[in-house]
Amino acid sequence: MNKQPWWLLLIALYLPMSHAEDAELARIFQAAGANGTMVIASLDGTRQFVHNDSRAKTRLPAASTFKILNSLMALDEGAISGPEEVFVWDGHQYDIPDWNRSHTLASAYKASCVWCYQVIASRIAPKTYQAHIQRAGYGQLVEPFDQTRFWLDGSLKISAHEQIEFIRKLVNRSLPYKAASYEAVRDIMIIEKTDTYTIRAKTGWATSSTPQVGWYVGYVETKSGTWLFAFNMDIADKSQLPLRQQVTMKGLKAKAIIQ
Repeated sequence: MNKQPWWLLLIALYLPMSHAEDAELARIFQAAGANGTMVIASLDGTRQFVHNDSRAKTRLPAASTFKILNSLMALDEGAISGPEEVFVWDGHQYDIPDWNRSHTLASAYKASCVWCYQVIASRIAPKTYQAHIQRAGYGQLVEPFDQTRFWLDGSLKISAHEQIEFIRKLVNRSLPYKAASYEAVRDIMIIEKTDTYTIRAKTGWATSSTPQVGWYVGYVETKSGTWLFAFNMDIADKSQLPLRQQVTMKGLKAKAIIQ
């Protein structure tokens, strides 16, 4: 029996893991006319489905998907007292109507209210942000950065594979945050709840990049287990934004994770 030379085995350990293209996911992207990537992984890491693995390894602006980690660390740092703390609207008119009112953390998360999270950012020191991001393995934050815009202007970038690993840490609670902080974020993340599954997730839209990038990141709990997902695609105009959730849902159904 031939054995691989020891040095080939050593190289293999340090080479980035590659994933075979999933034909079902590829067909879904093609049918939608979407240029992007999707990673679906079991919580225990034993199963994984990937479309466009090279893109899944590419760091792109995190945009509003950062609100997951941002909410967790803000609660833990005491930058906000809890999910029901009120951010008082100052009357400034925004293009997005739902931003033109006061919000709690829970409603700000669902509305993806930028100004609310900028209030949070103003209460947290830049060094504290950098420390949390590094500890979570959440992509890369390039310094120097604008304290209230870094997740919007492209200073913070993350890959789909890194999003998966962060969500795994979130679900497993393997980062050193308080149980109350985890519980609050778990609650505000709920997007859809049925008799058979619950989806907790966050969309993102990076308008500062060329091309623009749309994200959908999170996890789905089913009776048979928990699955993590990270989706991103190029966005030509805002009419394509619904594809983020639509393609993701089709992918989850194609892999028989949800019905």
